[in-house]
Amino acid sequence: MTRSAQSPPRRPRISLDVSPEVRLRLRLASARRDLTVRRYVLEAIEERLRQDLGDDDEAMLALTVRADPVLAELWDNPRDAAYDRV
Repeated sequence: MTRSAQSPPRRPRISLDVSPEVRLRLRLASARRDLTVRRYVLEAIEERLRQDLGDDDEAMLALTVRADPVLAELWDNPRDAAYDRV
């Protein structure tokens, strides 16, 4: 059996340095919800992303002017308009 059939694909890792006070607060808050610190942090991140970006994950991942105003500035110019006609 190949390795890919045995284990799930690797996911990107994010590492954060926090103060001892924040670490303690995370441990207390996650324990109150009967969650691991990892699960607590993931849920907190997911909730914040929903607040900031909405629930439509696919639409937000698409590279569109609406999804990213910075791209709108880059794409809305005469030089880039040439690619619209291709």
